[in-house]
Amino acid sequence: MAEKIAHRSHEAENSAEKPDHEAERQREVLRENLERAEREHKQRTSETEVLAEAKQLAHEKEEPHHNVQPTSPAERRRGPITKKQLDNGFKMQMAQAQSHMSPAGRVFSKFIHLRPVEVVSDIASSTIARPNALLSGSIAAFGFVTILYFTAKYYGFSLSGFETIGAFVLGWIIGILYDYFAVMIRGR
Repeated sequence: MAEKIAHRSHEAENSAEKPDHEAERQREVLRENLERAEREHKQRTSETEVLAEAKQLAHEKEEPHHNVQPTSPAERRRGPITKKQLDNGFKMQMAQAQSHMSPAGRVFSKFIHLRPVEVVSDIASSTIARPNALLSGSIAAFGFVTILYFTAKYYGFSLSGFETIGAFVLGWIIGILYDYFAVMIRGR
């Protein structure tokens, strides 16, 4: 009988420990859920604060643009862009681009965008520096000098160095003539 009582008290202790373990496990699960919810809340709060701050900064940056009014009648007029507006826009764009350049690049950029240099460059690009003329000159120089080199090597002649320049000029003339006749035929 004493054995039965001891056995029953031992079972009672084991059954009492089981609910304590179960309760402890449930408390741990609840604590983890609460900590996770708290982290998510902090993250959402920080995201909303950052978003609100970004919206405020964007609104502050947009405000000065709304207050800018065109100053001259030419700027207020509707229609095609005037030469003065083009020049002002070009100057602003160049100033912004040059602000990102190194000092040497900035000086070079200012030099090549001077009016006389641009005029000379435009004239050269529309007359002597045509793409077809340069391409045909380069191809002619390469082809002619290659053939001439192998021929001279075979027969034992020496080259003077003028062959490349002469072949380029000949090819360039052919390219210019091609452009000229193409413009005459097509009309543009």
